[in-house]
Amino acid sequence: MTHSPLITNDAIVFGILFVFLGLIFYTAGSPNRFFQAFYKYVPALLLCYFLPSLLNTFNIVDSHESQAYFVASRFLLPACLVLLTLSMDLRSVFNLGPKALILFLTGTVGIVIGGPIALLIVSSFSPELLGGQGPDAVWRGLTTVAGSWIGGGANQAAMKEIFEVGGGIFSTMVTVDIIVANLWMAVLLIMASNAKKLDARTGADTSAITEMVEKVEHFQREKSRIPTLRDIVLILAVGMGACGLAHAIAETVQPWMVENAPWGQQYSLHSKFFWLVVSATTMGIALSFSKARNLEQVGASKVGSLFVYVLVTTIGLHMDVTKITETPIFFLIGIIWMLIHAGLMLGVAKLLRAPVFYMAVGSQANVGGAASAPVVAAAFHPSLAPVGVLLAVMGYALGTYMAYFCGVILQGVAG
Repeated sequence: MTHSPLITNDAIVFGILFVFLGLIFYTAGSPNRFFQAFYKYVPALLLCYFLPSLLNTFNIVDSHESQAYFVASRFLLPACLVLLTLSMDLRSVFNLGPKALILFLTGTVGIVIGGPIALLIVSSFSPELLGGQGPDAVWRGLTTVAGSWIGGGANQAAMKEIFEVGGGIFSTMVTVDIIVANLWMAVLLIMASNAKKLDARTGADTSAITEMVEKVEHFQREKSRIPTLRDIVLILAVGMGACGLAHAIAETVQPWMVENAPWGQQYSLHSKFFWLVVSATTMGIALSFSKARNLEQVGASKVGSLFVYVLVTTIGLHMDVTKITETPIFFLIGIIWMLIHAGLMLGVAKLLRAPVFYMAVGSQANVGGAASAPVVAAAFHPSLAPVGVLLAVMGYALGTYMAYFCGVILQGVAG
């Protein structure tokens, strides 16, 4: 017998989610020794998923009835895609050197091919994973993992809507995504603490990293400033204005595609949400070449990151921690997938004799996005955190496109 949830008012739900975020950020920045030790082993991002999941697991909130995710995905998602990508400085990205870019793109390729390969491997002894075109088809669920691991929570939400992923499989895949990704992040943080030994063993040249630290520190001293009310209003005007324009474009293009391009159905081109996220991402990239990118000096990406964290908590509402024991085979797919990504990253890093920093941040910029890539970067040196953001922004920019490409491959593999 199914009991009605304790809370059905989404105003209360959003209030609880913001309280969760407040508690997490307050304790994560606390000088208290207990919290410092706790967050050394438990990433704050993991709690942003986990605490809301308890509301769903214990039937305090019904994730299928709540509109919290719908509101976040339709209003905050397009805005955060714009605010996170408008800060992208292509010149600075290229100045990191070819090794950093090669490893970042290697990580993206590892995710794109890793999912289909993992599905093929596991389906060889569990063929029931293949086939099916319904909303709870396994391949559809895996597209959301691809979105998360190439870009982040925003891209994950985009794939959920574009490929019309059912709530059941989505809940399971969110759990797979979080646990597997955080296991890999723990490995990267361990490697960061031993970076000097690892770099010395491979003979990697780390002089570029030293120079990068000096440049970042100089930029922070010279450019960044405390935002005024005017700055915050302008940031929201650009983000929410672009969100509105993206909705207008989607409402215009989608009916035209349905009427004039029937073949587009199989590629999700008939999805209004597809055109919403593509339009928002494209506008963000275009704005990065305009004066609007100066909004980053007053925290545009911080506002975008806040929207991502709110979105992450609403995604967490769909997670049911009991799924871990119910569907271990999906975790096997996730682990094989991550091993393919990790193996490719480590192999190319060794071949290029690249510093561990490039490999770790390049990987986390894909798998963790702007929420956790700075954490891994800062583990090497606090001044390098913005470099993690920079590469993660590239992940957001590529995430929608590459995750969609991965989803098409997964659909082909599933038949």
